[in-house]
Amino acid sequence: MSSADPISTLSPYRYINLETLKRNGEGVTTTVWFTINGRKINVVTRNQTGKVKRLRNNPNVRLAPCGIRGHLKGQWFNGKASFANPEELNHALSLRNKKYGLRATLAGIFSRTKGQLVGIIISLD
Repeated sequence: MSSADPISTLSPYRYINLETLKRNGEGVTTTVWFTINGRKINVVTRNQTGKVKRLRNNPNVRLAPCGIRGHLKGQWFNGKASFANPEELNHALSLRNKKYGLRATLAGIFSRTKGQLVGIIISLD
């Protein structure tokens, strides 16, 4: 299954495990919502979260499809993350709202204390 296309593998899922790296190289896995935009994966989060802080130091990530509690449902894929510009963030928000609906709106309300919205764009290897 190592030759599987990451985009077609991930597309049926609602959640991915996103692994970001601490300065010492240790991986930290977070279950997140995601959307697909062409050949890239979009994640919307807040700028004061740990994953954003880790990505500022190291853009290398791994991701895998999972369930709501983070249980793996497929293989890991390697990639590089970058931060979205305002236009890309707006597009990512639109895709997220379309995929997750009211849940996305509620999540936005409850996560406000974690700072401003930020988009993460992941290019898979």
